[in-house]
Amino acid sequence: MAHIEGIHIQNYRTLKQISLGQTFQNKSGANPLPKLITIIGPNGCGKSTFMDTFEFIRDCLLMGVEHACDKPHRGGFERLQTRGQNAAIGFEIHYRINDIPIAYRLKIDHDKNARPVVVQEEIIGKDDNENNVFILKLNEQKGYVLPFKTGSEQIEIKLDDPQRLGISTLGNLSENQPIIIFRQFLESWYLSYFVPDLARGLPLAGTQKHLNRSGDNLANYLQFMERQHPERFKAVLRQISQKIPGIERITTKNTEDGRLLLQFNDRGYIDPFYAQDMSDGTLKLFAYLLLLQDPEPPALIGIEEPENGLHHQLLEPLALEIKHVTKQPNGPQIILTTHSPYLIDALQPKEVWIMEKNNQGFSTMTCASDIQSVNELHAEGIPMGSLWYSNHFGRGNP
Repeated sequence: MAHIEGIHIQNYRTLKQISLGQTFQNKSGANPLPKLITIIGPNGCGKSTFMDTFEFIRDCLLMGVEHACDKPHRGGFERLQTRGQNAAIGFEIHYRINDIPIAYRLKIDHDKNARPVVVQEEIIGKDDNENNVFILKLNEQKGYVLPFKTGSEQIEIKLDDPQRLGISTLGNLSENQPIIIFRQFLESWYLSYFVPDLARGLPLAGTQKHLNRSGDNLANYLQFMERQHPERFKAVLRQISQKIPGIERITTKNTEDGRLLLQFNDRGYIDPFYAQDMSDGTLKLFAYLLLLQDPEPPALIGIEEPENGLHHQLLEPLALEIKHVTKQPNGPQIILTTHSPYLIDALQPKEVWIMEKNNQGFSTMTCASDIQSVNELHAEGIPMGSLWYSNHFGRGNP
């Protein structure tokens, strides 16, 4: 499964110039990003903004750039563009197809009517001599596409809608395999906004293959896993029973009006409890563990502050389970934000990024592995959370 090896962001709110990992833009020889990335830092440093960039790019594909900019929590292009900057909002996503490095570049600016439009879109690969080859090159909707096969000639194209991404249209044509692959990769990104109150609802009965972003189909997803992947479901139950003593069984029940109840059976009790009676923390932990057992996981999963509502002793085991999942051959890449030292106790320096704001009010990011003293102390056996809590990072305090 493809995963992001590097990302460059420019002029997106506080992210004036941010580079993580290996990109065509960053020529400093940086290492590719690992499959687990955890971002720490004080409130207001830009962690949520960084996570929103992934959702924003996906929204641009699915609904067009104007609708993506105008979502209520974004408030339009002018509020998204970095304060005091006139340049376009830009992104570069670096990944691989069959071991070939590929970069997707996107730039969004406003037109004369102040509407956000796509001004540049490119997919770039490398040939056998490490030279850049443009598979897709569009400037203001004009350019060409180069089918990714030997002897192919570029095809001139002109798109009509400046608010739609080129990969939205061209990703439907069978001859454009690299574009199709990136579109599918991008469509699969999953940003979790799990809301326990929504998970307590009574959805219509019926299985659903994936947990949705808010978690209001938790019972449907559980029913699917219970029926179609019983061994994975049993693995989640074992984990739950180990982490939350007393819970013996979790099942679903169809109501007379065709809705679905989520039932929890406690050891020693005959009658079940229902999701409506369970704590936020229990529901969140259950949802996360079930998400991590998805047999067809998203390529990218983002979770903000998974520690909220969870007992601190559950955080390191949860982090270890997340690490285990990312190491599987078909495992997803997972990006977390956290304020908890307990969660990063299970991590390596290369998996932790420290975010803060500079004197100009723009966000900066530093990998913990780039801090020599952190590497040395961690090599001596001191956990990352302890180093953070003791201020050995010198920044990013909880």
